[in-house]
Amino acid sequence: MVELDSLLHSGYHNPALRPLQVERTLTKSSLMYPIFITDEQDSLIPIPSMPNQYRIGINRLEALIAPLVAKGLKGVMLFGVPNDSVKDEFGTAADDPQGPVIMAVRLLKTKFPALLVSCDVCLCEYTSHGHCGHLNSDNTINNEASVRRLAEVAVNYAKAGADNVAPSDMMDGRMRAIKQGLHEAGLSHRVSLMAYSAKYASALYGPFRDAACSGAKFGDRSAYQLPPGSRGLGRRAIQRDVREGADIIMVKPATFYMDIIRDAKELAPDHPIAAYQVSGEYAMIHHAAASGVFDLKTAVLESMCSLQRAGCSLILTYFTPELLEWLD
Repeated sequence: MVELDSLLHSGYHNPALRPLQVERTLTKSSLMYPIFITDEQDSLIPIPSMPNQYRIGINRLEALIAPLVAKGLKGVMLFGVPNDSVKDEFGTAADDPQGPVIMAVRLLKTKFPALLVSCDVCLCEYTSHGHCGHLNSDNTINNEASVRRLAEVAVNYAKAGADNVAPSDMMDGRMRAIKQGLHEAGLSHRVSLMAYSAKYASALYGPFRDAACSGAKFGDRSAYQLPPGSRGLGRRAIQRDVREGADIIMVKPATFYMDIIRDAKELAPDHPIAAYQVSGEYAMIHHAAASGVFDLKTAVLESMCSLQRAGCSLILTYFTPELLEWLD
């Protein structure tokens, strides 16, 4: 005989009861759409490894974003994709006033003032060597010089009108430097700081690096991104970024790191927790659905549910356009 304290079905047997068992409900406000802005201003270039995603020129951006805003899009994350000819060892073009990111910020804030415009802050798309910061003569990371440059870039994005800056470089101490830079520029009251706090050196970034043309020309990023098995380092990085002034804590990638998302929620209970469902996750779900493994919509919604269950209140996902439709 089943013991009375073993009976659970009574709490969710009726469809009207099931939402009561869900801690968080997915809404359009839970989503942020990552987009790639190319300096080829009239282009709309498909990304072969990422179905339905594009490198977008500034002259095509309004037409792409307007219908999504009409469907309820609340926020975007901008990544610049400059021409190779402007890249140098210092990432000088990252905050070029005529570069793709700053031009996109200005356009989006003019055309869609209520849209939350976030800028990824990193140097890898702009350096000739493809690493996320400045290098020493032995090709190791020069952390101090990198942090100074990243803070300059973040402040210039904020001056251009960005609502949120999000350093993804994984340099030590960059959150405090950026927060200080925003404060000194008189912008800390209107620009939030989203930390890629627990960003792991993952195999899941391959399609992104194709999209952003940001692969390292030598070596890899394992000296500054976190080792995949390192829960302790992830926890320490989260706590450090909270201390240094982050407004939002992010874990990246998402699906393989839900234990870290739960850790983030426990370590920073008063901060919003974000997860980035990265390009490899997006591609895997798409290709599995195309092969008949599962239904695309059902799988995407389950992935969103699982990330929220782990502790997320914000999800960066390339499935945002589909989700805006499905959530109607």
